[in-house]
Amino acid sequence: MHFKVSLTIIISKSNKELYNTLKAFWSIVLLNTIGKLFEKVIRERLQFQAISNEFIHQCQLDGLKQRFTINTDITLTYFVCSGWVRNQITSILAFNIMQFFSLLNHRLLSLILLKVSFNSKISFFFQDYLVGKKTSYYWNNFSSSSFHIDIGVGQELALSALSPVLSTLYLSLLFHIFEKWLKNLNIPVSILSFIDNGLFIAQNKSIVYSNSNLFYSYKIMTFILKKFGLVIEYEKTEVFHFSRSYSILNLQPLNLSTLGGLHPSIQEFLEISRLLF
Repeated sequence: MHFKVSLTIIISKSNKELYNTLKAFWSIVLLNTIGKLFEKVIRERLQFQAISNEFIHQCQLDGLKQRFTINTDITLTYFVCSGWVRNQITSILAFNIMQFFSLLNHRLLSLILLKVSFNSKISFFFQDYLVGKKTSYYWNNFSSSSFHIDIGVGQELALSALSPVLSTLYLSLLFHIFEKWLKNLNIPVSILSFIDNGLFIAQNKSIVYSNSNLFYSYKIMTFILKKFGLVIEYEKTEVFHFSRSYSILNLQPLNLSTLGGLHPSIQEFLEISRLLF
């Protein structure tokens, strides 16, 4: 099928000291033009159905129409200002999901589409459409033979019109599970998401208490992402504190490298998952 065949052009990123890692290169995927038009039609239907069934988690502020990254700025500003009114410090942990777009599991994505109350024909279509894809790699004068690419979706809208909505649906289930988990463990942390980036938000007069909540939220998210075949990119994780005080804050370090120890049980994970299914 022509719509399942693509060309991947490898381009070096500029101003890199070394070019011995994959992160030093861009991969530009060229798709069939008619296929991209079909994807835009399907995207509109998927988005309408997902919003109508209230499957999209309220924390997701990007990837869909009328939901943009600027909404995250406005929401975050509201959190900070409302915390100041209550004399609370707003603490934020920013995280990034490593290689998110290239690691999406197509089989799980098809099951999610079926669970969102989409017509079974749509799920069956994706079970066929998302598998059996092939691409050939081109780098300067080098061209490879075809390789199967049965995981991942294109990162940019220009590459795949379905990419934003499929990515959003994939993470929606994850955030619903995460929210249930926080509620059961009584961890007062909010979350904002813009595709493969997210923010944990804790508000308290004590930074130590907020750090504790952020730490356990990070552990829980790390565990759930692993079940979805994803992982947080630790090097891009950052913590910020927003205080209205003019005095110097006695900031306590938040060590996220020690993720061993008391993980919530797998059984609890399964029980929460059953509630959603």
